Amino acid sequence: MTLARDAAPRARTAARDGKAARADAEARDGAEGVAELAGRAMTAMSEVLDGKPEAIELAWTVLLAEGHLLVEDVPGVGKTLLAKCLSAVVGGVSRRIQFTPDLLPSDVIGVNVFDTQSKTFRFRRGPIFANIVIGDEINRASPKTQSALLESMAERQASVDGETYELSPPFMVVATQNPVDMEGTYPLPEAQRDRFMARISIGYPAPSDEITMLTTHARTDPLAGLEPTCSADDVLAAVEAVRHVRASDELKDYIVRLLAETRDPGKFTLGASPRSGLHLLKASMARAAMQGRGYVLPDDVKALATSVLTHRLIAKPALTFGGETPASLLEDIVSTLPVH
Repeated sequence: MTLARDAAPRARTAARDGKAARADAEARDGAEGVAELAGRAMTAMSEVLDGKPEAIELAWTVLLAEGHLLVEDVPGVGKTLLAKCLSAVVGGVSRRIQFTPDLLPSDVIGVNVFDTQSKTFRFRRGPIFANIVIGDEINRASPKTQSALLESMAERQASVDGETYELSPPFMVVATQNPVDMEGTYPLPEAQRDRFMARISIGYPAPSDEITMLTTHARTDPLAGLEPTCSADDVLAAVEAVRHVRASDELKDYIVRLLAETRDPGKFTLGASPRSGLHLLKASMARAAMQGRGYVLPDDVKALATSVLTHRLIAKPALTFGGETPASLLEDIVSTLPVH
């Protein structure tokens, strides 16, 4: 009887260990496939977008983490080109929306039109119904039109006249915006900034990369020869593999402690939301998979913290006057917060 009682817990423990080992093996195999797919696509994009591997990698990280990307910088540095490159290598449906002050929410979502033959209203879908939506100069539209994106970005659906329409996955918004101090811009409200998983600035190219751009882009359209390297179904399979990447309880605790530091009323007027913690975890899982790992490291979180959290933070005015920014405050937190 004693031997039988002792054998049962050992058998259950062995079964759990075996299940965990199989899950780890599946996560590792899936991550290797993600790394191969993303690597192939990023290589193709780098042939068009010279000298910006970090921007390309972040764009793919956000896509595989089921998020949305905000690209903010001055005109002419390649914001829209990054979004077009991403849509070109993914063989799905892509649409571009040029945001202007007179753009209406119906121009984004769609509108019901009356069919004179059937004597009924028929929904004409707007450009939001795509796999990758390029929102060009989003902060030139009015706040009302900007808010039309909120439901689509958060819930992957659009509502018109009481009817709800699902958006086909994968679905990603890549929005570009000019700095808020430029003429004719409207600052994005905090609620909409929080919908974006990450924000990035392209920056000016290095002189050598700019020479290459002048040599190649002046002759031909850089996007003309860019072919799809994967299908929308391939992206969905990679997204599913990312979901199985393992994140330990200790790593989740590290993320929660990181968020708590951004809510210090002595440093920040607005701290990171719970949604931002989920975004940071999912982006870290995608980064791990893109490197062929089936598990997340603290280094993944540290590498993505600035891109994922900074645009959601508002520093105390007294610190801002002293030269601090949300990015500099966050960098101090990341560099000093211990990983338990």
